[in-house]
Amino acid sequence: MSTPVTIFQTAGRAMSAQLTRMNTSASNLANAGGIASSADAAYKTIKPVFRTSYDAASGLSTVDVERIVTAGETPTKRYDPANPMADRDGNVFEAAVDETRELVDMMESARTYQNNVEVMQTAKSLIIDTLKLGR
Repeated sequence: MSTPVTIFQTAGRAMSAQLTRMNTSASNLANAGGIASSADAAYKTIKPVFRTSYDAASGLSTVDVERIVTAGETPTKRYDPANPMADRDGNVFEAAVDETRELVDMMESARTYQNNVEVMQTAKSLIIDTLKLGR
């Protein structure tokens, strides 16, 4: 028999998922403007795929990162024969990272992470107040 999921476990898993989301956005931003000699070698945007599960015993839903996938636009081909990374036709392939979208995702992830911190702090305060009633 499994133990019910607590609010702390739920918020903790959500925080972990948002941290993964922030890290993928940071990786995407770090590779923005990266150049490669082929479309296959060019950096491709990555995104986490979340999985939500429901715990019938507690009535709480939890979220976990199921996997990380490549997403977004294909690399941009640009003619730049002077670039040492250019292919034999003089083309380079630049990572197609939408920096604005990544920054928005990162801000949203940070807000969601902070909301879960608040949930944990509120739950902790309620537990402490409940214990004080018993004195």
